[in-house]
Amino acid sequence: MLEQVLDKLNVQELLTNFVSGFLAFLPSLFAAIIILIVAYVISRAVRMVFRQALKRANFQEVLIGLLVDTVLHYIIIILGLLMALSQLGVNVTAALAGVGVAGIAIGFAAQDSVANVISGILIFWDKPFVVGDWIETEGQYGKVQNITLRTTRIRTPQNSYIVIPNKRIIDEVLENYSKHGEVRVDVLVGIAYKEDIGKAREVLLDAVKSMDHILEDPAPDVVVDELGGSSVNLKVRVWIESADRSEEHTVSRFDP
Repeated sequence: MLEQVLDKLNVQELLTNFVSGFLAFLPSLFAAIIILIVAYVISRAVRMVFRQALKRANFQEVLIGLLVDTVLHYIIIILGLLMALSQLGVNVTAALAGVGVAGIAIGFAAQDSVANVISGILIFWDKPFVVGDWIETEGQYGKVQNITLRTTRIRTPQNSYIVIPNKRIIDEVLENYSKHGEVRVDVLVGIAYKEDIGKAREVLLDAVKSMDHILEDPAPDVVVDELGGSSVNLKVRVWIESADRSEEHTVSRFDP
């Protein structure tokens, strides 16, 4: 019975066909492996060149990592993989069509995330602020702690940690207090109408000049801001070296 089954299967012929088919497939497999190795080597070489070029162009390290180590690397590897699959007889055109349809579906489902990523790239490219700057946007004021592709994280003077989607930052007005170094701080002080404005001005100037970290040039100043319903509102204008208003000694409109 076993001999009859083996005769029907013709094991020797099957084995011969398998070996001959495998030997015929070996050149294609070898070519595919070589293509993948070459793609990896090219990726390393091209990334080194692009990394140096982007550094010379003063790109931020995070953006360089995104463009070089992620986008460029995977583009080269995927192209190499497609060429390798083509050597193995895979219908690459049909596979690309399927990937395209899936990509469109994913794009519609994640359009908010994609918008935030694009906004993050614009922030890295345009540099309206960098890590360490003091900014105000979306009604929030604080020091930039970290910038990612999707969000910007800031720490407020109250030590709150706020995460803002990059798209909202791009779409809103942003004020950077650290961009040009020294910052002028305005503090409103109200006095009664019966008080002497000149005397009040002298007292306020003496007070701010005795404070630490107040610059002498430009000199502090006190001006009348408005005549209120029950007080004369004076504006004390001083310049400080740093926009860091979280320090206790710093004059701030948030902590007058």
